[in-house]
Amino acid sequence: MPEDPKSFAVPRLGACAIASPMRDAHFVKDEECVLCHDDVAEIRPFLETGQQPPAFELAGPREKIFFEPEALKCGIVTCGGLCPGLNDVIRAIVLSLYYLYGVRTVFGFQFGYEGLVPKFGHPPLELTPEKVSRIHEMGGTLLGSSRGSQEVSEIVDTLARLQVSILFALGGDGTLRGGHAIAEEARRRGLRISVIGVPKTIDNDISYIQASFGFETAVEEARRATQAAHIEATGAGNGIGLVKLMGRDSGFIACYAALADMDVNFCLIPESPFTLESFLRALQERLERRGHAVVVAAEGAGQDLMEAGNERDASGNVRYGDIGLFLRDKVKEHFKRAKMPINLKYIDPSYMIRSLPANARDAAFCVLLGHSAVHAGMAGRTDMVVGFWKNRFTHVPIPLAASSRKKVDTSGFLWQSVLAATGQPRQMR
Repeated sequence: MPEDPKSFAVPRLGACAIASPMRDAHFVKDEECVLCHDDVAEIRPFLETGQQPPAFELAGPREKIFFEPEALKCGIVTCGGLCPGLNDVIRAIVLSLYYLYGVRTVFGFQFGYEGLVPKFGHPPLELTPEKVSRIHEMGGTLLGSSRGSQEVSEIVDTLARLQVSILFALGGDGTLRGGHAIAEEARRRGLRISVIGVPKTIDNDISYIQASFGFETAVEEARRATQAAHIEATGAGNGIGLVKLMGRDSGFIACYAALADMDVNFCLIPESPFTLESFLRALQERLERRGHAVVVAAEGAGQDLMEAGNERDASGNVRYGDIGLFLRDKVKEHFKRAKMPINLKYIDPSYMIRSLPANARDAAFCVLLGHSAVHAGMAGRTDMVVGFWKNRFTHVPIPLAASSRKKVDTSGFLWQSVLAATGQPRQMR
């Protein structure tokens, strides 16, 4: 992690001089912050040199705000893949702007950043409390989504033409990098446009953010898949339940799904490489010993075992091989050669999980994220994403959040707990 405390500073459009219309609120002071590190050994070097340790600005309403609510126009955009809770965040932002601050004009830009580029022909929606009143009951996003970058100058042209002063961008690291570029272009032009990110990644892989919305719902639904795999595996001789879960570069969903019931016997994640030979040998030993096995594989696991391609998606990500289908076929081939009959059932619930409505805990989390985003925008913050750190909501500069991808620490408590729960070999190399 970067250790320069200055990299934690959140840009501001200017001084806040307008009294907040909120009444009887607990206002947060600008100097309130949340330490990045809570280990004494990590903090001591800064204290010894008289520096403030790296810390995040605390989220929440300010007593003085930057924008005049009555004249303010805001916009919301959702980008990237679907994720449980998108509609909850949209609704929370609209209702917070309307009822807490009295903002009456909120545009919903359709199909990601495309909705801010005229040539795509996606007219903005006008979002009102009535328009969003029931959207949280549905999965997906009212606004639609898309992947890929667009011309930043055209996006800022659209914001300026519509007189939008705060843009709320819901998405992952690609969306946040786009938001940073928009904030930079607005700054270069001298436009007072705030860009506030809300972290949307079902994989929970954005750095300096403890949790992102949709993750708990994803794990809850993934648990249904692992339970089904376990029932199938134990219902037949030498039964194998193989489940592929989301997790391109980070295996958090697979890890927590493995811990949820402790019926998973192998958890394969991108952060812990394995060889096919070692895995198949361990799987055969498990069947010989117990007569069944459940295997969970994150989508980014074992990519080095397949032929690498150069094809990329609209966001610039390499298109990964399908580790689930690859393992399914290799497992069948191995046991056929070993003349050992097996009963293998393969389950891939990925798109079912992505399109679900948020569960109760995620829904509440979405509301708090949406409120925090609105408070930050109204206080003139920009080029930042709402974070969650040490169980408190924070402001994280976008360059810091997008500086690297959060991954499972294979020497840390989570992965060691997964190894203990599954009983799989610590190394399958």
